[in-house]
Amino acid sequence: MKNKILIIIALLVIALLAYNYLYQDHRDIASEEAKFSISPEQIVNAFKTNTRDSEKKFLNQTIELTGSVTESNNKDLTLNHIVFCQFSENHETTLNANIKIKGRCIGYDDLLEQVKLDQCYIIN
Repeated sequence: MKNKILIIIALLVIALLAYNYLYQDHRDIASEEAKFSISPEQIVNAFKTNTRDSEKKFLNQTIELTGSVTESNNKDLTLNHIVFCQFSENHETTLNANIKIKGRCIGYDDLLEQVKLDQCYIIN
């Protein structure tokens, strides 16, 4: 009987740990400190030079970039034609404006040769 109770308790603990691991709270990129502050050209060149090392270094990291807006829509924009930034909420920017953005790096698109960021915020 004691063994059954211990097994049930162990299973409950394992289930609780698995649930907490799978359903973690979302990150708040706006309140996080940027791990890297880099130019759009530097990050794209890093991915072009050595994609594997750049993925280990930048993926899922909070990054701060300063550049010129070359394309803009309601929920995304492109900096210097080479960094695509996706926002959680609508934003207002003008073309050719120099802005500073903080976001999470989600990868590099070989076809478009762009670094992709999501959960972006404009820093004033």
